[in-house]
Amino acid sequence: MHVALPALVAPEAFARRDAAARIARFGGEAMGTSWSALVVAPPPGLEAELWRTIDAVIASMSQWRPDSALSAFNRAPIGEWWALPADLAEVLATAVAIGGASDGAFDPACGALADLWGFGPPGPRTSVPSPREVTDALARSGTRHLELDARRARRHARIALDLSGIAKGHAVDRLAATCRAAGAQDFLVEIGGEYAGGGIRPDGQPWWVAVEAPPGLAANLRIGLHDLAVATSGDYRRFVAQDGHRFGHSIDPRTGWPIDNGIVSATVVAADCMSADGWATALTVLGGDAAMATAERNGVAAQLRAGDGREWITPALAAMLS
Repeated sequence: MHVALPALVAPEAFARRDAAARIARFGGEAMGTSWSALVVAPPPGLEAELWRTIDAVIASMSQWRPDSALSAFNRAPIGEWWALPADLAEVLATAVAIGGASDGAFDPACGALADLWGFGPPGPRTSVPSPREVTDALARSGTRHLELDARRARRHARIALDLSGIAKGHAVDRLAATCRAAGAQDFLVEIGGEYAGGGIRPDGQPWWVAVEAPPGLAANLRIGLHDLAVATSGDYRRFVAQDGHRFGHSIDPRTGWPIDNGIVSATVVAADCMSADGWATALTVLGGDAAMATAERNGVAAQLRAGDGREWITPALAAMLS
């Protein structure tokens, strides 16, 4: 079992610690999954604020809601500049940056491919697309057709944004920011297995998170979150199956086809969950040695696991292991 620890625990976290403080739990269903928050001595009204935070993220960047800001952009006239909400502009800029740093392994403008493979709003499919369909969808995908300008963007082709590989991480960061703004400095917030931990528990421990293991593999990574976040991209929950072959939901935006590199999960630890989420997606697509080289070049703390039991750990994560 690998145990990852933060480099430093802030002295002020211990200074404010109350060993008798209670931990409240909030949560529910949102963004197609569940969310939860463990908060030490929460102020009144925090749960409602957390729900409002989630609703705001959905209203901004859900491709499943036709009235979201993202859906409005996906319908915008070709070539016309479109004003974006600040949070959507931030997430989109981060996604484009990760795409550039990962040699195109992450691309937020691949909604056509996600839809084609049955992972978008049109719903699941029971058969594999033809090579011609993949080629056509690939031609309608990619940030090469996207132009950004601070708080604006425009399309030069009929691309569709899909931020499902990074939006949950951003939402986790917004939950953390909501806790801090309300005066709750010690918390663990989570959406769909992506976490951010602030401060410490009343017993003086960090917020311990055991990373879920893919089917057939044992859990082997436990992380103490203190002003850190962790996200895992797994290729074993959503898939299309045909003729005995399983196509996972991690699509390589460079080819238009689901990955076939043996990687079943990528876990990234970072200062913010949005970056962890986006990088976990990109590293899953790159796979193996290519992922490790890219992660090392960008200082990403990551673990990759293959279905046959192989494991890769980047130097940045190795430095955190006790």
